[in-house]
Amino acid sequence: MEFKRRRQMKRAKIEIIPMIDTMFFLLVFFMLSSLAMSHMYGMNLQLPKASTSTEETKVNLTITIDRLENVYVNNQRVLVPAVAGALQKAAGNADLSKQTVVINADGSVPHGLVVECMDEARQAGAVHFAIATTAPNG
Repeated sequence: MEFKRRRQMKRAKIEIIPMIDTMFFLLVFFMLSSLAMSHMYGMNLQLPKASTSTEETKVNLTITIDRLENVYVNNQRVLVPAVAGALQKAAGNADLSKQTVVINADGSVPHGLVVECMDEARQAGAVHFAIATTAPNG
């Protein structure tokens, strides 16, 4: 009696190239989708234009006043009487008289509010101020 020989089955191979392509595609997809989910925490202001403005390369301390007259010290919302304390806290151990305080005020903000904030900053020891503007063509 003769037995039939079993056919040898070919072993299944795992193709690695399509798997690498799929993993690369997923990596790129998640990288791009995570970038789309990040939030920019800057404030939307319409700064006044000035033809003699220069670009500041280093900003130490900022006082921002938006069109709703909300006051922020380095993006932390404060009341006007608390500007001095917030500036001292933001400056840390640094001498406030050697720091430059940049005023970012919306063009529609009353001048008196800007002066109040500057006065509070002076009481904290600030001496140097800069008013943020945009270029006439920008």
